[in-house]
Amino acid sequence: MLHRLLLGVFTVASLSLAGCALSPQQLEPQPLLNGPLMAVGQGQPVSVKVVDGRPSPVLGSRGGLYAETSNITVNGQTLLPRLQAQADAGVRLLGFTPTPNAYNAPQITLTLAELTYQSPKDGSYVTEANIKAVFRADVQNNGRRYSGRYSAALNQRFGMAPNEETNSKLVSDVLSDALTRVFKDQSIGQALR
Repeated sequence: MLHRLLLGVFTVASLSLAGCALSPQQLEPQPLLNGPLMAVGQGQPVSVKVVDGRPSPVLGSRGGLYAETSNITVNGQTLLPRLQAQADAGVRLLGFTPTPNAYNAPQITLTLAELTYQSPKDGSYVTEANIKAVFRADVQNNGRRYSGRYSAALNQRFGMAPNEETNSKLVSDVLSDALTRVFKDQSIGQALR
């Protein structure tokens, strides 16, 4: 009887500790432009470049009891081609033709300046996350320059710690919102024209 009681206590203690320790996650966000854009170009070529300007692929920690071992990362080599495809799509929707390394053409450089994921540090359980994305857009056209910063943020509350798929979707949504703000800025289209 004592053996069963000790086994039961050990099992409950193990499950309790497992809830406090979270494993790291490698996210695979799929950012997408949202909504219609106003076409201002007439098919002119535009050079489009996307850069990962983050100091690290680590967005932050999932939190929990051992927060230092529960990092969330997004690999730039995986994310950049997806961002490049969406930036090219944005330039097309603005009425221009994305052309790599077009000589003497207007150029837009889109830099992912910040991508963060923060969970409260004061508890053992993950109850919320603050996710933020910031892009910097730099346009050069015939000696004229235009720069802007575009951000989006999300505060999400959870009943239980989110899995990789949920976090990938949340980060995708925030990236999508920030990216859409870049191309909805009418000054970008005017600077490229």
